[in-house]
Amino acid sequence: MDGLVLPRPKVMLFDWHGTLVDTHSAMYAAIEEMLAQLDELDLVRHILPEEDAKTEDDEKLIRYIRIYRHLHPRVLAEKRISRTDVFEVLFGDNDEANAIAHKAYNDCYRHHYGSVKPFQAGMLEYLTYLKQLGIKIGVVTNRSREFLDPELAAVEGGRWYDLFDVTLCGDEMLRYKPAPDSMVQASKAVDELTDQHLWYVGDSVTDMMTATKAGVTRVFYNGALWSPHWFEQHFSKQAKHRFDPEIIVDDFDELLDIVLGSADHNFDPDLVGNRPARLPPRQPIPEREEPDWHPAIASLTYPSVILFDWHATLVDTLDAMYHAVDDMLKELREIGLLEHLVDSASCKSPDDQRLVNYVRDNLSLHPKIKLDRKISRTDIFEILFADNEVAKKLAHKAFTNHYRKYFGTALPFEPKVADMLAGLRKLGLVVGVITNRDREFFMHELNTVEDGWAHLFDTEICGDDTVQRKPHTDQILKAADNLGCTLGMDIWYVGDSTTDVIAAKSAGITSVFFNGAQWDQPWLNKIFPGTERYPYKPDVVVNDFSEFWAMVLACRKRNILKK
Repeated sequence: MDGLVLPRPKVMLFDWHGTLVDTHSAMYAAIEEMLAQLDELDLVRHILPEEDAKTEDDEKLIRYIRIYRHLHPRVLAEKRISRTDVFEVLFGDNDEANAIAHKAYNDCYRHHYGSVKPFQAGMLEYLTYLKQLGIKIGVVTNRSREFLDPELAAVEGGRWYDLFDVTLCGDEMLRYKPAPDSMVQASKAVDELTDQHLWYVGDSVTDMMTATKAGVTRVFYNGALWSPHWFEQHFSKQAKHRFDPEIIVDDFDELLDIVLGSADHNFDPDLVGNRPARLPPRQPIPEREEPDWHPAIASLTYPSVILFDWHATLVDTLDAMYHAVDDMLKELREIGLLEHLVDSASCKSPDDQRLVNYVRDNLSLHPKIKLDRKISRTDIFEILFADNEVAKKLAHKAFTNHYRKYFGTALPFEPKVADMLAGLRKLGLVVGVITNRDREFFMHELNTVEDGWAHLFDTEICGDDTVQRKPHTDQILKAADNLGCTLGMDIWYVGDSTTDVIAAKSAGITSVFFNGAQWDQPWLNKIFPGTERYPYKPDVVVNDFSEFWAMVLACRKRNILKK
């Protein structure tokens, strides 16, 4: 793209959010609210299979939303992709699903919109200058008219309101972007052709798809300051589409450079020499802090036995679990557990304190916990009842009674989990499951997930097989006894919760924290503080099973070299 000269623009159409203005806070709040409604909107069945994702990042986003019904923490931290891109990843070319999703988003956006600011400094001056050059300018956005007009009236005191020759909103288009209809409609409105003299400037893959399909000039505004690797991943020859931008600009100074250098332009020389003053380059936002208990720096003993947690590690049963926990909490008073809730002052963290206080006052989980879908029922009971074994036993029993109403569907937490388990066995490793789930539920899920996974395990220990459940060591001890092995660091326990880590470390075996919920390092520091009171930390953190598999193979290689 370096040195490319574009046709002189007669019309420049801009995306709105992420290009001209920043409305990130409202947009992401609305997306999160909408994704929590995927089930009631009957959109889960329309989510694309992960193997149809265009990129590895898209595959991870599909998986995360399918399991947790909200955006991946990295997406929320970076705030770089648009809601249209999210829907494009989830539903592809399914116009029906996209229409339902956009309508639901609009309903949610009404609760949040209002805050709007220019995406970068000097935006009013840049847009005014383009008009002075004789270029017609406009906005083409998937945003609805009811939101765009108030935002136009609000940004920089309303001084943008009369700038544009055309504004076209999602609810006025024949189809939402990435369909090309919007480019044709907007060019007709300003009495120009839909050709290369029309530039569409946008910040997303969806915008480039729209421009490509319409046959207009594609200008990618790199508002998120994506790295070259991101562009290689999304616009490479190996990608499953060809919607490459013709030019990429990091700011509007670069955009003006391209405009003033366009082919056959006849701009007034006085205007060319009096462009707006250049501003300092924009700076990227701080990156999300990834966990530093990383496989690359962990010193691990090669395993002879690998034991796995079940729920939220190997399989997804989150819907049923949260329904049953909430039903059980409604009965705290009747089953005599309300008075056994811990004193919130003794909790490990402020978040735990808030959970205890909310349960005490409302006899239910806080809506955010149900939305996040990141904490297990065992961890919930550990927070609520601490070391009170009698109370926890009653809580698990009450949970079991309610879980009978909901259990049944178990999905692999990731694609090819069964292949990974089979691969471990081919390496000669012993593989087992330790779960707090009662056997009546576990066996049903074990035999119905995919075509049944019973053949993949050498032992399975359930919550009602021992006197005490995790975080106590009884289940690990029983697994070792079943397998005829001695406890040591060559036994790995892989689980997603603090309960799993405590059980593993208390038993003197290797703790592998499966970070399927994608906690960042500050959060992991909260739940594993390493204090005298809460000393237990995992030996290593893995974010997915591809990382776990690579770690096993690396340990195996080191083990072979030692011999």
